[in-house]
Amino acid sequence: KKMRHLRSHLPIGSAWGAPLCLLLATLTHSSNAPGTAFLSENVRARGVHALASGLQYRVLRAGHGHFHPAADSACEVHYEGRTAQMYPSGATFDSSYLRGEPAVFAPNQVIAGWTEAMQLMVEGDKWELFIPSELGYGEGGSPPD
Repeated sequence: KKMRHLRSHLPIGSAWGAPLCLLLATLTHSSNAPGTAFLSENVRARGVHALASGLQYRVLRAGHGHFHPAADSACEVHYEGRTAQMYPSGATFDSSYLRGEPAVFAPNQVIAGWTEAMQLMVEGDKWELFIPSELGYGEGGSPPD
C-alpha cells in the first residue's frame, strides 16, 4: 500500500499559529543485544545522524516549513512503529497508515525519542527515527493497543 502524504494542518494549541504537518517512520528498540547491535551498526549507515541523547534519524524527505513545534503544540503525524527485530521485514507493532488516518498529539505526550525529534522537525518533514530503549518504551517494550 502506497503511503499518502498529508496536507498542511493547523495544529491545535500552536504557540505561533503556523501550519505543521510531521511525517514520521519510527523504529523502537528493546534494550537487548539485538537492539544495541542494530544501533551500533546503524549509526554508520548512509544518511543516518546521531544526537547526543542516542537518538538516530534519517531524513527521508525535507519539509518546507520554517517553524519547529513547541513541546505542547498538537501535531498531525503519520507513523509506523517497529522493533529492531521487525525492521528487516517491515512488520509493525503500530501504524497510523493502517488505521487510515494520522494521529494528533503534542511532542510532550509521547516517548522521549519522539519528543526530541518532533521539536527538530518542520512542516512536511518525513524522518525515520531509530530510538534507543531509554528514549522509548524501556525494558517492557511497546504497550499493547
